[in-house]
Amino acid sequence: MDDSELEKIRQARLEQLKSQGGPGKASPSAGGGSGGGGGQDSGQRQTAEARQSMLNQILQPEAADRLGRIRLVKESRATEVENRLLMLAQSGQLRAKVTEEQLKELLNAVADTKEDEKIVVSRRKAWDDDDDDLFDF
Repeated sequence: MDDSELEKIRQARLEQLKSQGGPGKASPSAGGGSGGGGGQDSGQRQTAEARQSMLNQILQPEAADRLGRIRLVKESRATEVENRLLMLAQSGQLRAKVTEEQLKELLNAVADTKEDEKIVVSRRKAWDDDDDDLFDF
């Protein structure tokens, strides 16, 4: 596949996502159904656009593509990585645009912290639990 074919596929997928109301920028004609809360929606859209603009400034195109693919699979992971990237940029710790390799390292760091958070369920037996009597021979 050459670059023009890949670009056509990307554009078709983007249009599909827009029509479904999925991640990505919504078209201006798409939101005419809700009556109340229009100001709140506008504020959220502006916040999302500002966030996307900052991410475009700090990510190389390959890294931005990878983050977009991650968002399609697991939105919470992509949001967490974006939050970390924005925090690093605002604190001045990013000297250059983030490469795809650096993004992979950040993803691994996020995945490592997620593995540490495990939930253990311990169930207590009641004193008159009849299940213990099932196997008395």
